[in-house]
Amino acid sequence: MCLFYFLDASNGGYQGHNGNSNDLVPDNPLNTLVPSRWSEPYFDTTLPRNVTALSGKSAYLSCRVINLGNKTVSFVRHRDLHILTVATYTYTSDQRFTATYHRDTNEWTLQIKWAQKRDAGAYECQISTQPVKSYSIDLSIVVPTATILGGPDDLYVDKGSSINLTCLIRFSPEPPNYIFWYHQNEVLSEETRSNIRIHFEQQDNAAISYLLIRRADFTDSGTYKCDPANAEIVSIRVNVLNGERPEAMQTGSSNLANKTNRLFIILIISYIFEYFIPVFHLYSNISYEGSR
Repeated sequence: MCLFYFLDASNGGYQGHNGNSNDLVPDNPLNTLVPSRWSEPYFDTTLPRNVTALSGKSAYLSCRVINLGNKTVSFVRHRDLHILTVATYTYTSDQRFTATYHRDTNEWTLQIKWAQKRDAGAYECQISTQPVKSYSIDLSIVVPTATILGGPDDLYVDKGSSINLTCLIRFSPEPPNYIFWYHQNEVLSEETRSNIRIHFEQQDNAAISYLLIRRADFTDSGTYKCDPANAEIVSIRVNVLNGERPEAMQTGSSNLANKTNRLFIILIISYIFEYFIPVFHLYSNISYEGSR
C-alpha cells in the first residue's frame, strides 16, 4: 500500500487538476510529498511582480517554481505574446534576452541586457501544464534625469556673496562616469580657479554635484550648465548684482505673486458682478413698484 501511494503521488500527481492558468498555491520550501493535487508545479508568490530597471543596464525578471517535475518554464512578452525563452534556450532574434536557472533556489530569471524604454511592460513566466500556469511581472524602465535645484528661473546673487548650485541626477543608483560644470561653455575646475569648490555625493538612487563659487563678481554672471554622463544637460542663468535689484529683474516667484494678486482682484470683481448687481436691480425694482 505504501509503495502504491508513492507511485500514485509521484507519477499521477499531474492528473485530475482543474485549476485555471493563474492557479497559485502556498510555497512548500521542503518540497515534501503531499496529496496529488499539490504535487503539480506552482509559483512562489512572494517574488516581486513589479520590477524597475535603469535604461542602458540589465533588467532581471524572476519567478520561483516548486515541483516543476518534467515540465518546462518559458518567458513570454505580453504585448505581442512572443515567446522569448523556453527553459534556458532563447527563442528570439534579440540576443539581449537570456534565461538562467538557479537550482539552489528553484528560480528562473529572464535577463534583458541594455534595457530600453520599449522593453517596459508586462511579461509572463509560464509553466507548461494543461492549462498553462502563468506568473505576471511588470517591468518599468527609468531614465536618469538631471535638475538644477532652483531652476529653471534665473538666480540672483549680490556681488561678493557666494553662488551655490546643486545638480541632482534622479534614477542614478550608480555614480555617473563624470559630471562637468560649465560657465558660458567653459569647463569649471578647482585647479583653474581658487574660489571654486566642486563636491560630489552619491545617495541610494540619486547622484548630487555641488558647485560653490566664493566672492562672486560681475564676470560670474551668465549661464551655468550641469553635464552628467548619464543624463541630459541642464542649465540655469545666474545674475550677479550690485546692491538693490531693479524692478525689471525680479525673480519668477515675484512674478507669480503679481499674477496671483491680479487673479484675486479679478475674482472679487466677478463676485461683485454676480451677486451685488443682481441684488441692486432687485431693490431698484421693489422701490419702483412701491412708488407706483
